Amino acid sequence: MNKYTLLAALASIAICSLSSCLKYEKSPNSHTTGTTTMMCDNTFENIMRQEVDVFEYQYPEAHILTRYVPQTEALDSLMSLNTKTIVIARDLTDKEKDYLKSKNKMVRSSRIAVDAVALIVNPANPVGKLTIKEVAEILAGESTDWNDIQPNDLGPIRVFFDHKSSSLVKYMRDSLLNGRELGPNVYAQGSIPAVFKAVMEHKNGIGVLGVSWITSDMSSADLTADELAQQVLCDEPVQGATLVDSVKVLSIYKPGEARAYKPYQEYIFTGDYPLFRQIYMITTGASGSLAGGFYSFVTGNIGQKIILKTGIMPARANRIQVVELK
Repeated sequence: MNKYTLLAALASIAICSLSSCLKYEKSPNSHTTGTTTMMCDNTFENIMRQEVDVFEYQYPEAHILTRYVPQTEALDSLMSLNTKTIVIARDLTDKEKDYLKSKNKMVRSSRIAVDAVALIVNPANPVGKLTIKEVAEILAGESTDWNDIQPNDLGPIRVFFDHKSSSLVKYMRDSLLNGRELGPNVYAQGSIPAVFKAVMEHKNGIGVLGVSWITSDMSSADLTADELAQQVLCDEPVQGATLVDSVKVLSIYKPGEARAYKPYQEYIFTGDYPLFRQIYMITTGASGSLAGGFYSFVTGNIGQKIILKTGIMPARANRIQVVELK
């Protein structure tokens, strides 16, 4: 009997020791370890995917579980305390910040980038430039035929957005239509890639999307996390992106200007391209948490270099050099 009691006691000690060992080896939650969630406006997906890839490469014990959704869904998740971090196309209002503070949440928000809203058409479309007034009339359904813009036989104008609740829809309505409804010629495709597909299939189509989706940096999708990290984790400056030629990117006239501009980074930087919006990162994560650590990463030097690579302008562009090639 004593022998069995002794064996049981030894087994109990062994189990306790094993349990202690497992607890010790488990990655603790810190600003570079553990797991956290984030919800991101789907129009910024290709930007934030690169941010997450490099952060997780640099800190292998960190896991950022990200969902890419319409802006309203991301905001609702933050306000209902279901996620700690969101990336959207506006800052929180004072009322929203006060509500989160009433729930004992510390709120931090930072403008992380300036995104240009690009208009793309099928390469067969002869139209290459639009005024802001023409864009507004097209969105409102007042200009319904391409022949109203420039003599051609393309027929009715069809406008393609990603989602009806997209932050792009809100931006265009607020900035160009003073909040008025979009016209009956506007269609939601369900995703940004579907906008590309619609424009390529319809010569009379015009797509609305963030400029980072039509830059040469989209080739970064073919890079491994290691290759991408090596480009931004060094002290060397990174090169901005150029526009692709698989679709036709329209030039836009600013009101009162004689020259139309495409959404190149230089013209986003100078303000010559008229369609642009702010991107904000907002978190309720403590500074010592993983959510807080990722927030610091994106708003810091490396995170801003990644944004520069995508074709949009980082919020903290301290050393921008414009090089003209002939």
